[in-house]
Amino acid sequence: MKNFEISVLDLAPVKQGKTVHDTFQDSLSLAIHAEHLDYKRFWLAEHHNMESIASSATSVLIGFIANGTKKIRVGSGGIMLPNHSSLVIAEQFGTLESLFPGRIDLGLGRAPGTDGLTAQALGRNPAMINQQFPRQILELQKYFSKENRDALVRAIPGEGLDIPMYILGSSTDSAFLAAELGLPYAFAGHFAPEQMEMAFNIYREHFEPSKYLDKPYIIACVNGVAAETSEEAHKMSTTLFQAFINIVRNDRKPFAPPVDDMDDIWSPMEKSMVLQKLRYTFIGNQSEIEEKLKSFQEKFNVDELMINSHIYDHQKRLESYSIFRKAKNSLLVEAN
Repeated sequence: MKNFEISVLDLAPVKQGKTVHDTFQDSLSLAIHAEHLDYKRFWLAEHHNMESIASSATSVLIGFIANGTKKIRVGSGGIMLPNHSSLVIAEQFGTLESLFPGRIDLGLGRAPGTDGLTAQALGRNPAMINQQFPRQILELQKYFSKENRDALVRAIPGEGLDIPMYILGSSTDSAFLAAELGLPYAFAGHFAPEQMEMAFNIYREHFEPSKYLDKPYIIACVNGVAAETSEEAHKMSTTLFQAFINIVRNDRKPFAPPVDDMDDIWSPMEKSMVLQKLRYTFIGNQSEIEEKLKSFQEKFNVDELMINSHIYDHQKRLESYSIFRKAKNSLLVEAN
C-alpha cells in the first residue's frame, strides 16, 4: 500500500442555533487543530446561496485561516473559476501568497457551486463553460508567470509567484483537462463518487508531464466521521445524512444535530439515494477507520486523502480528525 498524505476540506458549515461568526471561529479552530496534527493542507470550497455553507467569499476566508495558523497550507477546494474574472483571482491569490509565502494553494473547479438562478446572478454563461474554464486556467498561468511583465495587463500582486494550481472534478471531464495540462487532480468523492475510479484511470493514462508536475498527483476527497465507539460515530453521522436529505429536497437550512433514527426522517428511496452518494464515507472507531482507509488506498492508490466532516458538535469534530490521524499513523507503522 502506497503511503499518502491526509488533509482537510472545510465547507464552513453553519449549524442550527449558531451564527456565521461561530462558523468562522470553528473553522479557524479546526485549522489550528489540523496544523497541530500535521495535516498537509486545509481547503475551503466556494458555495453560494446556501444557509448551511458560509464559504462563499472563499479568498477572504482563506486569508482569515492562513492568518490564524503558522505552517499548514491553506487554499481553495475550490474556486469556481467561471464565476470570476481570471485577473481578479490572480490578484486575490497573488495577494494571499504575498501575505503567506509558500502556504497558498489554488484549487479550481468549473461547477457553479450553487443553483441556476444564483449562477446567473454571478454572471456565468453556461453555454461557454467548457471553453471558458480551460482558457481561464491558461490565463491564470500567464498572469502568474514572470514572462507576463511586458504584457499590457498584469496581475499585481501575483506576477512571478509560485502558486500551485489543482484541477478539481466531480466527473471525467476535468480528469482529461488535468492530464493534458500536467496539473494535480482532486476528485469530489464526498458527494459525486460515481465516476471517481474512471476519472482516476483517465487522469493516469493521459497524464502529460509539465513544468508544474512530472508525474500524476491525485487527491481524493471523502467524508469522515470517527469517534471512540462505532455507535457514537454512526449517530454523529446522522448530521451528514440529514444534510444530504436536505439537498435531495432542495432545502438549504443549516446543519441539524444528530438523531437516534434516520428512518424517522428519510423515505426508503431517499435513503438509497443518500447512501449511494455517500458510498465513500468512513464512519467508525479508530480500528474501523484504519480498515476503511487501507481498503480505499489499496483500491485507488491516491497521493492524498482529503477529509470532509459534517459533525454537529465542534469538539467531537476535532476529535474525529484526531482519530483519523491516529488511524493513518497506525497504517504507516503497519506498512513499515
